[in-house]
Amino acid sequence: MVVKSVVNKSGLKVYIIQSIDRKVGLEAIAKGKQVSMTDLLNEIETIVLSGTKVNINYYIDEMMDPEKQEEVYEYFKESETDSIEAALKELGEDDYSEEEVRLMRIKFLSEFAN
Repeated sequence: MVVKSVVNKSGLKVYIIQSIDRKVGLEAIAKGKQVSMTDLLNEIETIVLSGTKVNINYYIDEMMDPEKQEEVYEYFKESETDSIEAALKELGEDDYSEEEVRLMRIKFLSEFAN
């Protein structure tokens, strides 16, 4: 039973990476695997933190205007922490959603941490 769980988890990661490579929308990926958007972002963060680069620029470009992207990106470049909560507090929770900040953090980690 544990092995099956590990295989399913690995299969999910492969599916996510392949779908991102094909520029599939993240909502469609989540729906296709019947996971929440939060769970999908958690999986993508795990993938990136394990050393695999992902390019979600196509999705971020649809979600956020370039100025907002730049502001969040600069925040992570200058910040001493990659905490989502700290970023939301600094950037303004009224101006940025948690999802937007998480997406930009994934982009940042993928480009700079790997």
